[in-house]
Formats: sequence, structure tokens, C-alpha cells
Amino acid sequence: MIVFSKVRWMRILVFYDLPVTTADLRKKYQTFHNYLIRDGYDMLQFSVYHRLCNGYDAVDKFLGRLQANVPSIGHVRAMVVTEKQYAETKFLVGTPTKQEQKLKHNKQLMLF
Repeated sequence: MIVFSKVRWMRILVFYDLPVTTADLRKKYQTFHNYLIRDGYDMLQFSVYHRLCNGYDAVDKFLGRLQANVPSIGHVRAMVVTEKQYAETKFLVGTPTKQEQKLKHNKQLMLF
């Protein structure tokens, strides 16, 4: 008998502010930025990226990878929220990105 546990979708939000005053610092910034994209993060705003994870184990795995790839200078923060909490995001100015609209549309199809 197979027992399906309830899936707990989570999001990792990454906020960063890295200096780009020298060629070496710009290279470190670009390396980190490229890492985020390669590891499946999507841009929410400039210097704010997010990634969808399937449960706490995936969150731990991606936070470990993130920690291993952060530059040694600047500010990088990560916040983990549930998908329900993320869905409560209010747009004060602007609209959802195409990626967010696509995800919302796919979830509506899954309900029917």
C-alpha cells in the first residue's frame, strides 16, 4: 500500500546587494547572478529572486547550495515562506510577472 504524504510547497526568496565598484567585484556579482539562474531561481525584482521547492528537504538542499555560492562580500539574505504565504503577496504597484501568471493559471487547471 502506497501512502502519499501531503506535499508542502515552499519558496526560497533571495535578496542581495553586492558591490560592483571594481572589475573583480563585478565578476563575483555576475558569477552569483548566473548561479541563481542556473539553479532554477526566477527574478521577482532586481536583486530579488525566488525558487519553488517541494518540502523542507528540498529547501535545505537549495539553501546549502546557495550558502556554498554566495560571494564573500556584500549582503545576501534568504527567506523561506510557504506557497500559501507567498500567494498572499499584494501588488501595490505593478502586475504579476509572466511566470507568476503562468503558475497561477496552471494551478487553476489542476483544481478541475
